[in-house]
Amino acid sequence: MERGSARMSAHRDDEMKQELRSLLTSGHPTRTEEWHDPEPTAEDDPEVAGGPVAPGRSAASVETVRLELARLLGRTSFPAGPRELIGVLRDRHAPDVFVEALERLPHEARYTTAHQLAEAVVRAR
Repeated sequence: MERGSARMSAHRDDEMKQELRSLLTSGHPTRTEEWHDPEPTAEDDPEVAGGPVAPGRSAASVETVRLELARLLGRTSFPAGPRELIGVLRDRHAPDVFVEALERLPHEARYTTAHQLAEAVVRAR
């Protein structure tokens, strides 16, 4: 028994394979109409192709770490020290690299904004 997509027939699957074959083998868009092509990335787009943002990566700047920490922690987490913030990160199932980065910070420190925290995390690595 063949397990495949039930939404399309085998004939439509073959048509789609034929349409994509030239794109996959050439490595660049092959359609003549521009509106078919995906939009290229902008210079200020966050890095997605390089993997997730992590404070230990060499390309991770203070700004990208700040954005990710702000997204994970939210506004209500501040002001706080690393221990409280680690608890919030664990409650929100944040990636381990952020928890480990905060564990390296001095325990007596207090941070009032995500930007201060991001600067401390980037300096500590």
